[in-house]
Amino acid sequence: MVWVPLLHRKTAKQFITFAGVGAIGTAVHYTTLISLVEAINVNPVYATTLGFIVGALINYVLNYIYTFQSNKPHVEAVTKFLTVAAIGAVVNSSIMFLGQAVLQFNYILVQIIATGIVLLQNFSLNKWWTFARSKYEA
Repeated sequence: MVWVPLLHRKTAKQFITFAGVGAIGTAVHYTTLISLVEAINVNPVYATTLGFIVGALINYVLNYIYTFQSNKPHVEAVTKFLTVAAIGAVVNSSIMFLGQAVLQFNYILVQIIATGIVLLQNFSLNKWWTFARSKYEA
């Protein structure tokens, strides 16, 4: 990632942590997706949406504690986080629909592409909105 060194050192560290803890949520997402598609023949678009939701809940807890070390009230933080996750889910599902249903690419390849795009989007929104420190905080 050529652009990471261009970021502020703290932001680069947060991005790496975000990606690291996100790998756990992503593993749950992919496990859910593949299990539902392969074991019970669920449509990949529906399966990825459910997997995304389960992964997002895991990511909230890990990002609140480890990535952003937030002290925001959970009501505020989880509401914003789930809003960002919902936007990410729409983007993820849209990419999956376009790539798998329309273009008929392999669903795992499409999911890898969608994951990369949503990773960048979600980090940006969560850093500068969900977990952003108030200008009045120390």
